[in-house]
This record gives sequence, C-alpha cells and structure tokens, in this order.
Amino acid sequence: MSVCDMNESQLIESKPIVELKDACIHFAIFEPGARSFRKKMIQVATGGHLTQANTGHVVVQALSHVSFQFHAGERVAIVGHNGAGKSTLLSVLARIYKPASGTAEIIGKVTSLMNITLGTDVESTGRENILLRGAFLGIPRKVLIEKMEEIIEFTDLGDFIDLPLRTYSTGMNMRLAFAVATLLRPEILLMDEWLSVGDEAFRKKAEKRIEEMLETTKLLVIATHSKDLVERRCTRVIWLEHGHVKMDGPPDEVVPHYFGK
Repeated sequence: MSVCDMNESQLIESKPIVELKDACIHFAIFEPGARSFRKKMIQVATGGHLTQANTGHVVVQALSHVSFQFHAGERVAIVGHNGAGKSTLLSVLARIYKPASGTAEIIGKVTSLMNITLGTDVESTGRENILLRGAFLGIPRKVLIEKMEEIIEFTDLGDFIDLPLRTYSTGMNMRLAFAVATLLRPEILLMDEWLSVGDEAFRKKAEKRIEEMLETTKLLVIATHSKDLVERRCTRVIWLEHGHVKMDGPPDEVVPHYFGK
C-alpha cells in the first residue's frame, strides 16, 4: 500500500514514513553551450546525465526514476560516488526540492543536520544567533529563551557568546550551530556524513548529543562514504549511481558490492 492510498488513521499510526515513486529531479543550466570544457566539468561534478533541451540550455538529471519506501525503525545509509545524487536526495527528503516528475511523500517531523550554519548572521552576536538559527529551524522563541543558558554552556564559548560571529573561528561557529540544531528531537533525522565538530573534548560531547537524538529518532537517513559507519549503525543501504538506485538492501548485501570485501 502506498502513502497516497492510506486513510488518516493509518497515516497517524504509521508515522513516520517516506515514499518516493518514480521521482526525478532536473536542474537547468543556461548558456553553457559555447563552453565545452564547462559542460565537461558540470558532468564530472554532478555525476548526473546531461541532456540538451529544445530551448538550448543544458539539463542535469540529478535523480532519475527513484523509488523506495522507508519506515519507522530503519537506519538508512545513502552511498555513492561524489555527485551520485546523495545530497540531492536528502534535499528531497528535507522538502527543499520537489520532484519534476513522480512523487515524494514525507510524513513526520523532519530535522536536517545538513548546512547547520544556514540562517546565521555574522554581524550578530552568538546569543542573537541562537534566536535567529532557532527561528529558522522552527523552534519557538520561548523554548530558545528557556534553553539559552544550557545552549551557551554546551558550546564552551564563554564571553565570545556576546561577540559577533565574524570574530569566531570556523570551529566556534560550528559548535554554536550544532548546539542549536540538536535541540530538536525529530521523527526523521537527515544527515550528510556523521558530524564531527570542534576539538577532541567537544567532539565527545557532540557524539553524546547525537546518540541522544538517535535514541528518540524513529527514522535516520544518512549520506556517507564510511564503510564502518554503514556496518555499525545502519540497517539498510541505498546505493546511488548517476542519479539511479543501483542497489537497495541490508548492509551485508550492499557493502561487499559497493566498498569491496
């Protein structure tokens, strides 16, 4: 039974659920025709297929006729070479991209740990950015104010919390963004590689925080290049190649084919 065929009571009982049916994602690139080198670089970078539209612009087919269904309890790894479509697929699941054809049904509260600094302002203080980034994520202001000191303590930023973000190192910025993003306890958690932020002491705190999120997350989807991560944490693997699903199955079936024995 597809998501579209379920009634309201069935949807509530089955949350969360993700279903893609014959989903395609296309990106149009205008005026590249006169520069063959650029076309070649686009092809290498995207790993997708290039086609020439009737209007003369190039179309990159990032995902092509992708179909699968994820259910609560699954820990899904998305693997594939750079440009295979992993990040594009995560963006579909995050409701950032809508398929040009086919369907994508995502039911449940989604949190993405991709681009965790998105929504911050370098001219605002760390404290102000907690409110800005939290609002961007849909966290109520009241909750952010109640959790403010807890967030600040977790970041180990000290007096820097009242200085503009432009005075922060990359690591400090990531620590602040991570602390805010991991306040949420989603039903569906999307990750682009396992996060590693800050120095060794902070990484241990971050690992513990992610573990706490996973305990309450019903469905994890993570794009990764790590064989160890796939084998240790995942129950299912989707192997993408040039925007197509090449293989879909449990780690003990997919890992030997993708990573080698």
